[in-house]
Amino acid sequence: MTTPLCPCGRSEPYERCCGRFHAGAAAVPSAEDLMRSRYSAFVKGDAGYLLRTWHPRTRPARLDLDPGMRWTGLEILGTSDGSPFHATGTVTFRASYRGGSLHEHSRFERVDGAWVYVDGEFLD
Repeated sequence: MTTPLCPCGRSEPYERCCGRFHAGAAAVPSAEDLMRSRYSAFVKGDAGYLLRTWHPRTRPARLDLDPGMRWTGLEILGTSDGSPFHATGTVTFRASYRGGSLHEHSRFERVDGAWVYVDGEFLD
């Protein structure tokens, strides 16, 4: 039996990749890792994780995910800062879904030592 790979595009099983962040078993080390784990949370329909990893200043009161949305892939196009040694970072990515794609330049910050998504600018 084959273990499914993580939706984020890395060649690791979900449980050892983004699944450990979703379960709260590990701290997310970088802005890119948070971006990947958030994409995986969209794929898995984990609105709780998405809200927990959203900056309190910009986080919506609730998040209603479309259960019919089928995400098909993530491509990281660029990053700046966002390492364990930074307080802020950006990630530019393209997230594909059945019927189209979302191209975004996202900003991340650390809050109490943890990476959180602040906001993003849609490109294209």
